Amino acid sequence: MQLTAYTDYSLRVLMYLAVRENSISTIAEMASAYNISRNHLMKIVHKLGQQGLVETVRGRGGGLRLGRHPKRVKLGEVVRQMEPHFNVVECFEPSTNHCPITPACGLSRVLIEARDAFLAVLDRYTLADLIAEREALTRLLQLR
Repeated sequence: MQLTAYTDYSLRVLMYLAVRENSISTIAEMASAYNISRNHLMKIVHKLGQQGLVETVRGRGGGLRLGRHPKRVKLGEVVRQMEPHFNVVECFEPSTNHCPITPACGLSRVLIEARDAFLAVLDRYTLADLIAEREALTRLLQLR
């Protein structure tokens, strides 16, 4: 299973904001730190804001901060909100499934179990777990 870049970048944005704690950050800072397009990050931050995971601060000196405490942000929740689907194989989407062995195939059952296990593991972790090495992350992201 592979996460989209959109979800990967979403998790990175949340980590950046969590490392910065209650400080205000900008999209430009994050784009520079991760070498990611500002326009792409704007779309991601907008969706994270809609989900209540990021809070925007308007006005001079405005920017972004984490919308919830890192211990209250479950990774499984973020991944489910950001990924468009979890259709690992063709038969997971009935409207486009053309596989002739679907009625007798055991592969889909195994892959559904694997997908569910993947998400169950993510559900056990929070954003706080991802930033446990805060000092190293601060240094790597070149934060003050």
